[in-house]
Amino acid sequence: MGKSRILVIGATGYIGKFIAKASARLGHPTFILVRPDTTAVPNSARKALLDSFTAAGITILHGDVGDHGSILAALKQVDVVISAIASSSILDQLKLIDAIKEVGHIKRFLPSEFGVDVERVTDVPAVRAVFKPKVKIRTALRESGIPYTLVNSNTFAAYFVPTLGQEGLEAPPRDKVTILGDGNAKAIYVDEDDIGTITVKSVDDPRTLNKQLVIRPPTNVLSFNELVEIWEKKIGHTLKKSYIPQSTLRKQLDELPFPKVIFPAILYSIYVAGDELFELGPEDAQAIELYPDFEYKTVSSLLDKFV
Repeated sequence: MGKSRILVIGATGYIGKFIAKASARLGHPTFILVRPDTTAVPNSARKALLDSFTAAGITILHGDVGDHGSILAALKQVDVVISAIASSSILDQLKLIDAIKEVGHIKRFLPSEFGVDVERVTDVPAVRAVFKPKVKIRTALRESGIPYTLVNSNTFAAYFVPTLGQEGLEAPPRDKVTILGDGNAKAIYVDEDDIGTITVKSVDDPRTLNKQLVIRPPTNVLSFNELVEIWEKKIGHTLKKSYIPQSTLRKQLDELPFPKVIFPAILYSIYVAGDELFELGPEDAQAIELYPDFEYKTVSSLLDKFV
């Protein structure tokens, strides 16, 4: 049997582009669903991205999850659907689930997860509220009977590591750093290109069917204090550190309105509550065990670019 035909929805978004390109690179007939207004008058960056998809052999389909006819037409051309829909549109996947049920032949659906396990986050109201839509999609997906894989990819390394998570910077700080909480909670950093590759590897793998695929490279399981220490060793001096207490962060979460609370809640979940490191269960499949020969980009190598 040939490789599955893959449809990536949200391919022009942040993590979606890595998934779409990995799909094509790994030899899957790859399709992306793009809204007509995206290609009508694209800006230069968007045009360059679309051109790179075409150069990679990716087929661009026009449509929208909210347009039932266009999504059905797209689904009829593929075997697997990977959603990388943005957080603000997560619940649109309910329409996608309905369409997948209608066509009836899709052999795997990967909803837009690509972060923490939303059912294992800390019991902080603001954090729970932010992840509630993804929990709703999980529930609907399980009830639908559609074959699925959930991707627990943890922290986007190329997004957070180059700035040590410091707002407004484009490179790691060389003088001072602000640390949330005590800096001891463990986070798991995974390079975005690696996330794309592992995600695509899982789509035809029976071992990930109706499982959560946990991407947890051991060398990249680090506390924030350990992350800062790696950088300090590379530049040869110690950064001045300031800490924001957990109680202060909790108070901020309680006071922030939606949607402004989304990003701070995610940071709290990762860097204060340590939600990414949990005990694995029978519904979890570990990527490092399934694909032992895969070499992940390390946090250290990402920081080397800035020395």
